[in-house]
Amino acid sequence: MTTRLALVTGAAGDIGQAIVRRLLRDHDGVMLADRDLAAASAVAAEIGPACTAVAVDVTEPASCTALAQAAAAAGGISTLVNNAGAAAGVSLQATDPASWQADRALNLDAAYYVFSALADQLAENRGSVVNIVSVNGMGVFGHPAYSAAKAGMIHLTRMIAVEYGGKGIRANAVAPGTVRTRAWESRAAANPAVFDQAAEHYALGRIVAPEDVAEAVGFLASPLAAAITGVVLPVDCGLTAGIPALARTFSQSDDY
Repeated sequence: MTTRLALVTGAAGDIGQAIVRRLLRDHDGVMLADRDLAAASAVAAEIGPACTAVAVDVTEPASCTALAQAAAAAGGISTLVNNAGAAAGVSLQATDPASWQADRALNLDAAYYVFSALADQLAENRGSVVNIVSVNGMGVFGHPAYSAAKAGMIHLTRMIAVEYGGKGIRANAVAPGTVRTRAWESRAAANPAVFDQAAEHYALGRIVAPEDVAEAVGFLASPLAAAITGVVLPVDCGLTAGIPALARTFSQSDDY
């Protein structure tokens, strides 16, 4: 039987950990790639022996090449999840060239560097790429440089799907809405009601859990999605479908 190995970048974070746990349900092993090797190693030890931690700086091409070499030594990957990402500048007025370039490097350039380094392995295994983008790449929700980079990442996903489809590689994107992770701790500390306030904008009346994102990744990486490539799947509790409070205002109806 062919061994299926997955690689997840940003694997030490809350979403990354959830993705690793989900992929282990139908992969033989997962490589946890993260800039913080100690954190990734701790997560790998906690989850189990099928996990291997590896250090990478996804914004550096040479580091991504070394990552690909480690993956090849492990047998080559069948699934790549470009999950590493973060946002800096909260508005255009608060963004300077350095923060713009940092957001672009981490949220767009990195996905290109990692995929390029691993493309041959993915082609050999007729593998799958799942890029973690954001609803910010589909509409305006703040963090402009991050949002522009995620929009670029969506288009990169489609380019991979079209150009590498003939090599057997599928590429799709998952676009989460607000996800309750440790990244929200400072905002929650300043405003304990922030999650309740955010939930008012979502059709399901709640925000996204890391496990919600992980299940979407698992599906897109699986044979169940064998004919699906080049798509962006919002995992956003209905945010991009419409905003209930706005619908109530326009309709003057309490049905929403």
